Formats: sequence, structure tokens, C-alpha cells
Amino acid sequence: MALIARESIDEVSAKTDIISLVSEYVPLEQRGSNWWGCCPFHNEKTPSFSVSQEKKFFYCFGCGASGSVFDFVKDMEKISFSESVEFLAKKAGVSLIYADGAAPRKDDSAMKLKDEYKSLYTRVAGTFHYLLMETQAGKFALDYIKKRGITDETLEKFKIGYSPADRKWLRQFLSKKNYTDEFLDNSGLFSKKYPDSAFFSDRLMFPIFDKEGDVVAMGGRFLRGNADKSPKYLNSGDLIQYKKGSTLYAFNFARPSIREKKKVIFCEGYMDCIAYHQCGITWAVAPLGTSLTDEQILLVKNFAEEIILSFDSDGAGQKAARRAILMCRRHGIPARVIQTEGGKDPAEIMLNFGPEYLTNQVNGAKVDSDYLLSKLLELYPKDTPLGKAKASLDFFEYIDSLQSEVQKDACLDQLCQTYGIEKEAARRDFVNRNAVSYRFRNARAQQENTADSESIKLSAELKAVMAAVAEDPGFFQKMHEQISVDDLSDRYSVQLFAAMEECQKNGSFSIETILNRIDDEEFRKFIVQSVSTCSGKLQESVEGSIRYLKKKSLETKRQAVKDRIASLSASALPEDKMQLAELARQKMELDFQIENMKD
Repeated sequence: MALIARESIDEVSAKTDIISLVSEYVPLEQRGSNWWGCCPFHNEKTPSFSVSQEKKFFYCFGCGASGSVFDFVKDMEKISFSESVEFLAKKAGVSLIYADGAAPRKDDSAMKLKDEYKSLYTRVAGTFHYLLMETQAGKFALDYIKKRGITDETLEKFKIGYSPADRKWLRQFLSKKNYTDEFLDNSGLFSKKYPDSAFFSDRLMFPIFDKEGDVVAMGGRFLRGNADKSPKYLNSGDLIQYKKGSTLYAFNFARPSIREKKKVIFCEGYMDCIAYHQCGITWAVAPLGTSLTDEQILLVKNFAEEIILSFDSDGAGQKAARRAILMCRRHGIPARVIQTEGGKDPAEIMLNFGPEYLTNQVNGAKVDSDYLLSKLLELYPKDTPLGKAKASLDFFEYIDSLQSEVQKDACLDQLCQTYGIEKEAARRDFVNRNAVSYRFRNARAQQENTADSESIKLSAELKAVMAAVAEDPGFFQKMHEQISVDDLSDRYSVQLFAAMEECQKNGSFSIETILNRIDDEEFRKFIVQSVSTCSGKLQESVEGSIRYLKKKSLETKRQAVKDRIASLSASALPEDKMQLAELARQKMELDFQIENMKD
């Protein structure tokens, strides 16, 4: 990905209100000049998370999380720095410029086409929603969905709609909006064989949103006619703006709750997911017409510490639950399984028994190992050698998916207790079945050995430069008149001074813009922490900081002159005498400047 130009980063920073941004994730309350709330990066009851509107950074006194608006989005959304800039640029309406001279991404042909199709799908979703809610043609579909217990509020939230029975209507409607034939032909809204015919007709429509909340695809439920000739659900295929295997239905709505609860529910379809949300269980999502994929698990992995599976109680649903358990465990995420009662799926349970009953079933979800063993007991008798052997081989696949050797050993114990098997015999069978059972051993140790553990210390030199960050452009200007980056030896001081120098040159001197020019993430956090916790002490020594750096610079220069004098004095060459005289003069001048500096 091309580097984003600094001026674009600064523009996005300037147009982003950090209080409004953070408030989208965390309730904040103003106390003094700063705003406070509970930290979103660790669990706490007493607010220790501080946000400065003036300095445009956040800092948690509990866990040390800190940084600029870009750091906040990066850490909350689990994305890269460049992606955080693009994320905020979109919210701020800023067209980005890239440092290598590339055109702004907004003008990139592929990105532009994606945006145009998102706009098209948003328009179509709004039209279908209107046809469902406000027209006679959609009344039967509205009656159906309301009989399923779905409220007007939920219909509005998910923009559920109705596609007309007349297959020609949508093409005619969109053609009047000046869309080209080629654009519509490739939109996925029309039949490939018969381009004038809508892909969805006479169906209850479910817009599919991407994680940013843009409509990117559609799903349609069959309601009437010959069921043998039409699939119950018809879904958009992969499109330039949509990949069903890496998208989750309702993830845009569920993400804040997933982040807060640190858990997510995977359910089978649109209606089940909507039912959960209507019942206040807003951390539910659903795959889109396909089996659960690794990409979909990775979407939630950074937010959720546990995945709860809510699949149909029939054979296919239980088979899907087993497969999903193994996938979750291979990604290092524990799983639980909801065993539905009182109806085949959550939508029926909500309708028949109400929200509280569904909530109780979620709270009573079984741990994955308990669930799998209960299903094995239904398949293989525990009082026969063959039953024990088959159950063991089946359960070994689950044990093998675990990343912890301790968990593997505990689950082997659980299998042996359930089926009355000697543990050593079970262990031998497990090892013989899969000799490579330690795939994840030492992974953490290797990661720690390769990590850069260098700590950043607040040296006297760095403290002096840091004082400029805590102050204002006027102070840095004063410092800059007396020293340059060449006068510094501490590498962090050099990095910080260079960043401030660039900001001053561009007329955008602030803590926020300085942080944007620091590539070292740990150093950025160190700066924010130092300014947050020591700014008073730093500002008390503003003048002293300049004196210290100036004196250090002079002493370094004097030592260089002394070394040169010593080198030339050893030579008896006549041509060196004039140079020695000049060096002696320089040394006297430096001695005078140093001796007359006020302490």
C-alpha cells in the first residue's frame, strides 16, 4: 500500500474531533480540561481513561494505552495505521494524497467502482424498504414478517424490504436514474441471461452491510408461489464490493457489543440474527449463505474471547456446529453451543416464548467439549469396546484442534472419565493417530525471543526535547534557534526533534501532528504517557532544558576542537600552525560561552 502523504494525515487529524470519535465507543464525561471514561482496552469500573481535546490524544492511567486519533481507531478496530487514516478520512470527507505521487485512493478506478456499487445498493435497499412499509404491493410481505414477531423498529434498523414481483420494474426504475446498461449488467441485481429481469423478485429482502455500514449485497426470502421451483433464500454472489466468505451479516450492528462483551454469537441466517438483536442480544452475526469460513472467524477474533454457536437443532445444524467448533479452536478461540428448545431456531423461540427465554438459552450454552461428548454418547455406546474406540477417534480430532497442552490433557481426562477408558491407553491411541500433536508448543517462547524488548528511558537529553512537546511552537522555535538535530546524540531525541522541526516548517505544530510523524509505536505511547503524567514537571524546566541542550552542544563541539588540536600538535608541519591558531581561537570562544552560561 502506498504511503499516505503527511499533509493528508495532518488534514484528517485537524478535521477529526477526538471527543466525538472516542464517544462513539466509550461514554465520556468532562472533568476539568479533559474528558474521562472507562478504558475500552481493559476492564475497569473506575474511569482512568483520559482524553484531551486540546492536545488530541488519549491516555489510560490504568493500562497505559495511549496515542492519537489514528492510534485509537487502529487499536479499537484492529487495523493498520494506514487503514485508520483511510477510515477517518472517509468520515471527515478528506481525499487522501499518497507520498509516492499516486492519485488519491478515492480516484482509483477499482475503489471508485466499489463506492458506486455501494451507492447503488444503498439506493435499491431504500427503495425496497419503502415498498415493504408503504405500498399495497408489499403489504403481504409486511404482514408475514410482523407475524414472525419483528417490530417496526427492527424493520427500520435492518432496512428489511420487498422486491416487486414485476421483474422488469427495477431495470426501468434504475435506468431513469441515469445508470448505464454496462454498470447495471455487472451489478448483480439482474439476470446474466436476461439482463432486463431482476435477480430478486417477489421476495422479502435483507440488505447486507459491510463492517462500515454500507449496503454491499442482498438476500431475498421466498414467500409465495411454487416452492419447488424457487430456493427458500436467494443471495447475492461475490461482487467487486462484496465477498460473502469474508463478510458477516449484522457485523456492523454487532461490533460495538462484541467488543464490549468480548463474545459473539454465530447463527445460521438472517431471521435468527435479527431475532437475537430484537431481544437485546446484539452481539449476534450470521454467515451469508455459506458454511462458516476462516475469514469470518478472523473478523471477530480480535474482539471476541469466546464464540457461541447457535445452529439449527436438526442433523445438518449439529454437523455445522461440530465443524465450527474445530475451526474456532484451531484459531485459538473457545466455543460454546446453544442447544435450542421450544422451537427449531431462535426466531421461533422468540415468537413462541419471548426474549427472556432466548436469553436464558444463550446463558446456558454448553462448553464445546461437554457438547461434543454429549453428542458422542448419542452415537457410540460407552459399554462396548467398539463404542469406546469410535468415540475416542472422533473426540481426538477435537483434542488435536486445541492449542494448549494443558487443555489437551484435561480433555483427554474428560474423554476417559466419560467412556471409562484407561488414560495411558487413550494417550497411546491419540499419539498414534496424530504423532504431531505439539504444533503450538513453544510458540509463545519463540515470539518473546524475537520481540524487541528495548525499553525507552527518559534521558536528560530526551527530557529536554520532550519539554517542547508539552509546551508550544514558540518554545520550540526558541530551542531551534540555539541547537539543531546534529547537536543531539540520543536516537529518540533525534527522532522527536526531527518530527517537531518538520511540523514547525509545515505550520502544523501540535502533539497530534508530532505523533503522526513518529513511526515507532512504542515511542508514540511513551511520548503521550510522559506528557500526560509529567507535563507539569517538564514545563517547569523549559528554560533549563534549552540551557542543558545548548551547553551539551557546546561541550561536544569543544571536545571535537580539543581532539583536533591534540592531533595536529603531534605534527611538526609548518602548514598546521595556522590551523592550530584558528582551533585555539575556537576553543577559547567555546570556553567563554560555556563558562558564562547561567546554571
